[in-house]
Amino acid sequence: MYADLHIHSTASDGIHAPDKIVDFALKKGLSVISLTDHDSTDGIDQAVEAARGTHLEVIPGIEINSDWEETEVHILGYYLDYNLRSFQDTLDEIRQTREERAKKMVDKLADIGVVLTYEQVKRIAGEATICRPHIAQAMIEGGYVSSIKDAFDRYLSRGKPGYVPRTKLDPFSAIAIIERAEGIPVLAHPGLSKRDDLIPALVKKGLLGIEVYYPFHTTDMVDNYRWFCQKYGLVMTGGTDYHGPGTEYPHLGEVGVEKKSVDNLKLMRSFLD
Repeated sequence: MYADLHIHSTASDGIHAPDKIVDFALKKGLSVISLTDHDSTDGIDQAVEAARGTHLEVIPGIEINSDWEETEVHILGYYLDYNLRSFQDTLDEIRQTREERAKKMVDKLADIGVVLTYEQVKRIAGEATICRPHIAQAMIEGGYVSSIKDAFDRYLSRGKPGYVPRTKLDPFSAIAIIERAEGIPVLAHPGLSKRDDLIPALVKKGLLGIEVYYPFHTTDMVDNYRWFCQKYGLVMTGGTDYHGPGTEYPHLGEVGVEKKSVDNLKLMRSFLD
């Protein structure tokens, strides 16, 4: 595989630091990776520095979580001008809502006898953007669940007793945020959200690609999203959604795309200049 374009580090809910991910990618023989942490670009500089002097290209990326009619719809962004102050100010606002949500989830869990502290969750997250897996890890430490998957299945998924909805950010706004950073907006893992009806409207608002190749996409899903890309002239991307060992996601580089997809992303980016 030439490129893995969906990777999470310790800047959000991944297990490995960005420089370690670069090391893994080099050992795997990858030519291109993209760090796409949730609502954060804090790991990109470290990854770029770690790859300096090697053949590995690190595409500045992000994954922005959004919702539409009680369904999570995530938007990936590639080749971002991520140091733009206005872009970082927006990410700071999103991260603040994540912290407020985490506090509410801790309170809600306490009401049903799962007693954690926000300080414990914050310690686990460190400098990373707080995500539900950090709360799950605190639950493991407390002996309430056996794994992150167990925590989500019993407490933290939508409709479960510890779940708190996010402050609403719709996918159209997520596309606009990425566009303001001069990035390429791509629909992440559409087979999970099952909102194909949104794709035409998202394209009208600036969507430029679809994550066709994804660990949990069936062959029929891949064919379906290839068809959408051909119909609307979108870039086909793909990746593992790598979070690290012990998670449900595959190892780095086991899902991804060939060189043509990266070339098409670069071509798209040149049109935006």
